[in-house]
Amino acid sequence: MLLLKIPKSEYYDEAKNEFVTINEQTLKLEHSLISISKWESKYCKPFLSKEPKTVEETLYYIECMNTNSRSDPNIYLCINNDMMDEINKYIEAPMTATTVNYPGRGRGKQEQLTSELIYYYMIEAGVPIELEKWHLNRLLILLQVIGIKRDTHSKKMPKGQVMRNNASLNAARRRAMHSKG
Repeated sequence: MLLLKIPKSEYYDEAKNEFVTINEQTLKLEHSLISISKWESKYCKPFLSKEPKTVEETLYYIECMNTNSRSDPNIYLCINNDMMDEINKYIEAPMTATTVNYPGRGRGKQEQLTSELIYYYMIEAGVPIELEKWHLNRLLILLQVIGIKRDTHSKKMPKGQVMRNNASLNAARRRAMHSKG
């Protein structure tokens, strides 16, 4: 979680032709699957794309990240460049010591990640839905680790090894059943 303290500010509302004062507030920001789902629900496009976000889209994502329901809706207009840098660093932070290196990574067409696809991967992997509140990068690393471990365990045994294992099992069964075949 990132706690971002927004000092008391004043801005000019052109629509109302007046100055508006915003009291000091602290935003509690969570970069999570829930936040991405909210954002994608509004914009109907993948959040995790390389396409740059507009200022409006970026501010709305910060709003989606905010878990403090008592925040003034105008507080997002008071976020300055230094605060944006802090938010971006938080979003990009790995939030885990685990690193994943896929052999041959970067080849072929990669699937565009959306919140629904991440939910699918979670369900497929048996990851509890409560982890949707984790920092997104940590959740994605967990899903990658599960995939790697499953790949490692599911690799085929050499045919000769399978035949030796089967012969050993059959011999053990014959001994247990006092049978010759």
